[in-house]
Amino acid sequence: MKTKNKYLKFFKNMYVLIFIVFGVWMLFFDANSYLIHHELNSEMNDLEDERDYYKKEILKDKKAIKALSTEEGLERLAREKYYMKRENEEIYIIEYEDSIKSQEDYE
Repeated sequence: MKTKNKYLKFFKNMYVLIFIVFGVWMLFFDANSYLIHHELNSEMNDLEDERDYYKKEILKDKKAIKALSTEEGLERLAREKYYMKRENEEIYIIEYEDSIKSQEDYE
């Protein structure tokens, strides 16, 4: 019986009750609650990851633009991607069986 009284006496103290109510209010109900801070921190981490991704993409695009700014780069792109050729020149495209997409790949 004394152990129950010991714990009840602690919670009957006005300052402890106020502190507990204040703590619960700050953790869950306040505009600056822990839950909102946690959500904002996770959103900020996602945005930082997205920023890093776009920085890498920008660097990759700058390299591609630099390569295409030369005459050799343009010619290489035209030959590889669009299968263009010079006059009096023949191009042979060699495709291996594993590089050809079958009808099943499109479904």
